[in-house]
Amino acid sequence: MTENSSQRPTSGPNSHPELPTQYAPADVEGPLYERWVERGYFEADAKSDKEPYTIVIPPPNVTGSLHLGHAFEHTIIDALTRRKRMQGFETLWQPGMDHAGIATQNVVERELAKEGVSRHDLGREAFVERVWQWKSESGGQISGQMRRLGDGVAWNRERFTMDEGLSKAVQTIFKRLYEDELIYRAERIINWCPRCLTAISDIEVEYDDDDGELVSIRYGEGDLSIVVATTRAETMLGDTAVAVHPDDERYRHLVGTEIELPLTGRRIPVVADEHVDPEFGTGAVKVTPAHDPNDFEIGQRHGLPNLTVMDEHAVITAHGPFQGLDRLEARSAVVGALRAEGRIVAEKRPYTHSVGHCSRCKTTIEPRLSMQWWVKVGPLAKAAGDAVRDGRVKIHPEDMSKRYFDWVDNLHDWCISRQLWWGHRIPVWYGPNGEVVCVGPDEQPPSGEGWHQDNDVLDTWFSSGLWPFSTLGWPERTESMEKFYPNSVLVTGYDILFFWVARMMMFGLYAMDGTPPFHTIALHGMVRDQFGKKMSKSFGNAVNPLDWMDTYGSDAVRFTLARGANPGVDVPIGEDWVQASRNFANKIWNATRFALMNGATVEGELPAPERLSATDRWILSRLNAVVAEVDAYYEDYQFAKLSDVLYHFAWDEVFDWYVELSKTTFAKGGAEADAARRVLGEVLDVTLRLLHPVVPFVTEKLWTSLTGQESVVIADWPGDSGFRDEAAEREIENLQQVVTEVRRFRADQGLQPGQRVPARLELSGTSLAAHEDAMRSLLRLQPAGEDFTATASLPVAGATVALDLSGAIDVEAERKRLAKDLAAAEKDKAQTTAKLSNEGFLAKAPDHVVEKIRTRQATADADIARITAQLAALPKG
Repeated sequence: MTENSSQRPTSGPNSHPELPTQYAPADVEGPLYERWVERGYFEADAKSDKEPYTIVIPPPNVTGSLHLGHAFEHTIIDALTRRKRMQGFETLWQPGMDHAGIATQNVVERELAKEGVSRHDLGREAFVERVWQWKSESGGQISGQMRRLGDGVAWNRERFTMDEGLSKAVQTIFKRLYEDELIYRAERIINWCPRCLTAISDIEVEYDDDDGELVSIRYGEGDLSIVVATTRAETMLGDTAVAVHPDDERYRHLVGTEIELPLTGRRIPVVADEHVDPEFGTGAVKVTPAHDPNDFEIGQRHGLPNLTVMDEHAVITAHGPFQGLDRLEARSAVVGALRAEGRIVAEKRPYTHSVGHCSRCKTTIEPRLSMQWWVKVGPLAKAAGDAVRDGRVKIHPEDMSKRYFDWVDNLHDWCISRQLWWGHRIPVWYGPNGEVVCVGPDEQPPSGEGWHQDNDVLDTWFSSGLWPFSTLGWPERTESMEKFYPNSVLVTGYDILFFWVARMMMFGLYAMDGTPPFHTIALHGMVRDQFGKKMSKSFGNAVNPLDWMDTYGSDAVRFTLARGANPGVDVPIGEDWVQASRNFANKIWNATRFALMNGATVEGELPAPERLSATDRWILSRLNAVVAEVDAYYEDYQFAKLSDVLYHFAWDEVFDWYVELSKTTFAKGGAEADAARRVLGEVLDVTLRLLHPVVPFVTEKLWTSLTGQESVVIADWPGDSGFRDEAAEREIENLQQVVTEVRRFRADQGLQPGQRVPARLELSGTSLAAHEDAMRSLLRLQPAGEDFTATASLPVAGATVALDLSGAIDVEAERKRLAKDLAAAEKDKAQTTAKLSNEGFLAKAPDHVVEKIRTRQATADADIARITAQLAALPKG
């Protein structure tokens, strides 16, 4: 009948350890986790003959601490890996941390500043040693927080993007790409942060609408003049041309001539270029090749000189009155000088426009011409796109594929050099006579007078792009590489589809000879507050998940996050929801404790179906259906749906119905009670195993208490036997209808939940006769006496429940209360009907206001019908 009985205890049904009356997560979670780690449950054996299942952790920054985004992502990954482990896979959840170049260097530099020292005072080697010291003392606190959450990672395999093995991987792939002419050095426009003093990639630039100014300036004189507009007036000092569209008749006479550039004493050419939009502004643009990416391209096409007028701190270097001014100071000064010469044609303030900012420090980015190292991404990006198009890699949800293709199909060459000291130093040496030598991990660098290594380090995303295979020992062909590559699935947020996922795809396919790094990319959304707003300290709505874990327990936080995890969709979360999940954990605890106190057991085989009651057959039928449903949702990464299925099955069907229906069976005793105890044990055993991947702590404590087994972590995942009993399901559905309707009627009549009333149950012709005792118990109905007079009769599901309320309520007081409620409902009905009949109102009122009034009218109609029925049901007096 089931495929769920895998391990059975040797102890008897009355030998269960007694559970405390209340579940205290703080007393349970820490000791359980340490036991799991000590027993090696999360370790992965590369020599195993089991089918592998591999997920790498998106490596958190060594500077970071656990936030709700981490907790959300880790909950999903942990649920996947715990289930696969229970299914018999050799499961590896690979942990590790990222060295976070810019962020970590900033942290250590701030520490040095407190001591009155800069990194330049220490020198490069001493500074790097200081960073390693900081890492050993203060970095990686997130590892302890991951333990709090219950992450089942293979701690014995933990990696760091700067450890020896991963450093070797970085040097290896750099040299291979260099020799394949896929890495090169060139002077190009890059995104420069004047605060971090380094180049950053396009995807590390955050764009916001800032209030600035738009200034229109007249270049040249008389008929040989032209007007250009700019939001960065200071860059005109570096202009080397003005560009117009070749078909623009207004400026055709100027193309090929030179005009005066104000304030500089230089003359610059007017060039024709199709990049210019003749419909935008004046149809003429100033060209500053060294300080704008589009201008750089125009300059390349026309052979224009690149004139750099700002240093790395965004301070003006051009000779003249503006030299030494910060870019913002220079902006005002240049506009003032132009105004004094009568060159300003128009000024607009404020002028709101999109401005790039450093994602780390929020400083405004300065486009800057610089000699940098680049990855030629064309062939790599094509391979990454083809792997998804031909089905070797699946993106889930599928509609996210378009965003992926939009990115990889239009990817520009990637600037990989960073002007930092902390990171993987570029393995290139320069000689005294212009020699350039790329050095591999097992090679000796050139030595002698005049040789020096490149000062820059690699972009952090370069090393993390190797993560799926470098963590397994690449470039060596290790047992772990053979066993666990490619990874089974990558779980990550859609927000780093471009930062990280595309880079792993490019490097994995390149390094592993066309084998992609993973079979599936499962994308999830961002965690937001309960109103759907982005969480931020500046908004005052940021939440420390550790605070919620302290208050409600880790299981409650995990279950809340899982219930919101729809693929690729943002996740709203509020503290009330975490509290509700805590209540669910308490419900599981209390119901299991009751079951154990009443002899629920997993000993022996389940009785044959014909020896079971309809209630037992119903719950076993539903149990198998839920197993199948949960499995299907797991395979589709539908965590919200599988969590909701488990929540309602456990709370509604098992705890609120089956346990309650079984109480009368237990009270009677005998063979039927013994069978019910065995069924209850089976249902709890399977339900706890189904819940375990999402709520591991409470299920571990309860499952081991119920079964006497070592740990649910290594228990078998439940299987669907195919057992279904539709007749039993219909029978219990009818019973539920009767109980629900009578309960509703009792509440409508103002009866207290525990108040007993006389009743006669007419069950002939139905399958409910066997359940009369249970129904009377659930509904607080006592047998009808000789003086029984039916004051209300409720026909439900083929049965009739007659009630005598004559002594249970004050009829006259209840009639007055209901009459008052009816009058209020009728008044509301009249008001809403009048408004909805007013054509003038309907024509002017917003749609949402009209809809709200229609809802009020529908509510009033329902209230009138309900109260009228209640009045009719009252005893006549």
